[in-house]
Amino acid sequence: MGLTWQEPADIAWALIDAHPDVDPLDLNFVELHQMIVELPGFDDDPDEASETRLEAIVVAWSDNV
Repeated sequence: MGLTWQEPADIAWALIDAHPDVDPLDLNFVELHQMIVELPGFDDDPDEASETRLEAIVVAWSDNV
């Protein structure tokens, strides 16, 4: 199974690999959501995103760059 909303750290690592020069703190949630659903391994319902889930991904991403 691919990446799901329940795996913010895994999504963060995939975003780091896909967008190494992006600072996650510079993104708005619309941009972040688009980047996530475009990840090759993303396999979840895009409509299941929430502010809490997106925040968790930003935190995981910023903690690892």
